[in-house]
Amino acid sequence: MLQLHPILSAMRRNKVAAALIALQMAVTLAILCNALFVVRQRLALSNRPSGVDEADIFAIENQWVGQPRDLAARISADVAALRTVLGVVDAFASNTQPLSDNDFNIGITLHPDRPASVQLAAAYFGDAQALHTLGARLSAGRNFTATEISDCNLATVGPPSGILVTRALAEELSPGGRVLGRVATLLGGARVSAPIIGIIRRLQAPAVDEYGSGAAVENSILLPCREVNASLFYIVRSAPGRLDATMRAAPAALLRLSRARVIQQVQSLREARRQIYHGDSSLAHMLTEICAVLAAVTALGIVGLTSYWVEQRRHQIGIRRALGATRPGIVRHFQTENFVIAASGVVVGVALAVAANLWMIGHFAVARLPPDYLIGGAIVIVGLGQVATLLPALRAAAVPPAEATRAV
Repeated sequence: MLQLHPILSAMRRNKVAAALIALQMAVTLAILCNALFVVRQRLALSNRPSGVDEADIFAIENQWVGQPRDLAARISADVAALRTVLGVVDAFASNTQPLSDNDFNIGITLHPDRPASVQLAAAYFGDAQALHTLGARLSAGRNFTATEISDCNLATVGPPSGILVTRALAEELSPGGRVLGRVATLLGGARVSAPIIGIIRRLQAPAVDEYGSGAAVENSILLPCREVNASLFYIVRSAPGRLDATMRAAPAALLRLSRARVIQQVQSLREARRQIYHGDSSLAHMLTEICAVLAAVTALGIVGLTSYWVEQRRHQIGIRRALGATRPGIVRHFQTENFVIAASGVVVGVALAVAANLWMIGHFAVARLPPDYLIGGAIVIVGLGQVATLLPALRAAAVPPAEATRAV
């Protein structure tokens, strides 16, 4: 049976080294827990569903030269031409695109006499084909009809005949999301009212990076507006497997109609997602690498300390072997010794991890650290110590009993 007294006695003789390793384990645990929690949060953000068919959609950012008087007719002709391109399922003109930095936010409320009830929402312009193009679906109500679409731009949004809101926004506007058929007031460039005729299951706001982890990223409105502006986006949905081909063919079709334009960008939504979440992905990768390096440094420190102790105690180990200690018993001695050090480090590390998390809550948009991260971190640190100690412990077990006869 393993005795703790000789283990504690040996640690007291090397208390500075043991304390340093325990402190290193504590700092590693604190950083590991918080860093991996941040990584998980960032990855969760970058994987949030947008509510649209990202795999088959791309956007063309079009800038007309000058201010053509027949702009509405040109845009209608562009959309018609895009819909005839081989491999294109549907298309429409809009003021923005999903997963971009182009947001048009307006206030919306069911109670205009209550300022506190106003919710901020991102507004997309779209025609009767917008939902089909985006691959978004209704959970209640109906879509626009062709006769309900009117020409408008960011400066002049007239009273719409009806609007579509996301389910998340509906729940913000009314408990239980019971908003279908109710009249909403829109507060943007002008104060207008319109009935809510449909509820979209999900449609994220374009500039998702502005919302952090907040639920407001799901607050979106689709207005029955045919975008008429010198600068606009054509949202195009291709048939499955035809994205690359249609991304080449669609701009060419537009240029055949008119070259009095600048096509500033042709971007797939998959690329848009990578771009808008680049900061989150980079931070997650950097923190993961830091955790790996820190764990490796801690493991090397444990290996170095245990190896040093083995060399310093070869005579004592030889005596124990001569008195009948087995090789597995010597291994257990060093493993237990490391476990005691790791346990001390875990206690301090948990306190440091909680303190660091509370500091980040006060200064950054970070949630409270869940207990399972502390438990998991403690298991990792203890396991890391046991693995790192194994090789030096095996070397200690290989010390022959003859070492007891050598002069100290």
